[in-house]
Amino acid sequence: MILVDEPAQADLMVNAVACIAASTGAAVTGLIGPPGRDASGHTVPGLPWAGCSVLAAAPAALAEIRAKAAASDGVLVVDMPRSAHTNRAYDDYLAELAQTKPEDLAVSATSIIGPRNTNSKLVKNLSLLR
Repeated sequence: MILVDEPAQADLMVNAVACIAASTGAAVTGLIGPPGRDASGHTVPGLPWAGCSVLAAAPAALAEIRAKAAASDGVLVVDMPRSAHTNRAYDDYLAELAQTKPEDLAVSATSIIGPRNTNSKLVKNLSLLR
């Protein structure tokens, strides 16, 4: 599931979700299901078998849930730092990230992959992004 900073601009949210999805898909072996075929036999690429929920969170709730998820056993946390939106070159983003203390890392979105019961407890008060 992906949690997004609810008050963020729509274009930044969409960008963050796309980036997080790509990064999470690359980080988790087997997350993407096998391709399927439509009625004409055309191959349709696989999608995440675990679902693709996008939940809205206030900035404080996003930070709190992210911290709890990072401290949970068996949970992968993939972040979209806000600084990724402000740097045009990837090397500039990496340079800024290298100077950012973990407690100062502000995120636009966070992907949480882990056991269903753990994830459910973490996000129990959040709703789907609308």
